[in-house]
Amino acid sequence: MTALPEQPGPRLEVLQARLGARLAAGLSERAAAVPHDVSERLRVGREHALQIARQRRRALELAAQPAPAGALAGRTRGGVLLGHRGFWHGLALGAPLLVFVLGLVLIQHWARHEQVQAAAEVDAMLLSDDLPPVAWTDPGFREFLRSAKP
Repeated sequence: MTALPEQPGPRLEVLQARLGARLAAGLSERAAAVPHDVSERLRVGREHALQIARQRRRALELAAQPAPAGALAGRTRGGVLLGHRGFWHGLALGAPLLVFVLGLVLIQHWARHEQVQAAAEVDAMLLSDDLPPVAWTDPGFREFLRSAKP
């Protein structure tokens, strides 16, 4: 493919028009061979794309219009004029996340504390018992304890 000149001239415009006409003719010719369900999906897709384009165009037009004189009355200076929502909005967004993370940390700390407490109770029972701790590791002693229970 040849490189196109940067400044469009009359010759380039004629070539672009011819190419566009050939492409349109080819597409129109092949559109007749497309099954009905496919053509309907394409039609719905085009309508949806046009609707989105209209909405975006309206949004851009509304954004480009200047605000009425009384529109800014009663608003805080920082939120409207500077384009940010301010400290309280950031706090409202960040506070739940902070509470969630703090809750997770506290739950982890509590679970670790409970594990240490349970291990300490077992150690205290083993050390205060009349039997030496080695007896508890003996498989025969464990079997004796199981059979002794009613």
